[in-house]
Amino acid sequence: MKSHDNIIVAVAETSVIIRNGLVAVLKHLPEVTVRAVEVTSKEGLSHCMEAQTPDILIVNPQFEGWFDLEEFKANYTDVQTKYLALLCTFVDANRLKGYDDSMTLYDDMEVLENKIASLLNFTEEEDMDRNNLSQREKEIIGCVVRGMTNKEIAEQLFISIHTVITHRRNITRKLQIHSAAGLTIYAIVNKLVELGEVKMNI
Repeated sequence: MKSHDNIIVAVAETSVIIRNGLVAVLKHLPEVTVRAVEVTSKEGLSHCMEAQTPDILIVNPQFEGWFDLEEFKANYTDVQTKYLALLCTFVDANRLKGYDDSMTLYDDMEVLENKIASLLNFTEEEDMDRNNLSQREKEIIGCVVRGMTNKEIAEQLFISIHTVITHRRNITRKLQIHSAAGLTIYAIVNKLVELGEVKMNI
């Protein structure tokens, strides 16, 4: 996913705390630029669809009672909007038919960003391009070649150890580099670190 991607995401949720919180997270996703639109009623949602068709509609299946997605889609057959169910409570799986994906209140930023990338079919080819490492991945490479452990990286970057491991797996997949020495050479050649910073690790 490239940082200049600019997408419209509508959030249909009656709870101001949940809606505002999700919008704040969407605006701070590191790899994608999101223009978030808050929707508080079904009438407002209709206005949103007509005024600025969102790329993704995140909607609580219990939005103003039960949100009839099939009926809603029937009214907007010409749009390319993707539908992401926002699960705040237990919802019967049958109620989720028709949604492209779902998310919960416990999903972190990385999970949400990956769901957005998947929904909008950002190409794997772009992600595999070594020049398209995310800023976070470049930071993690720098930390790794400086000899930091996953725990130390997580603490320094204020992310979970699980997220560090996921980033490292993605870095290996994108660069096809499977050794610390290879990663160190890559980091030096691409000016992610100074030679003096990794002298002990070569």
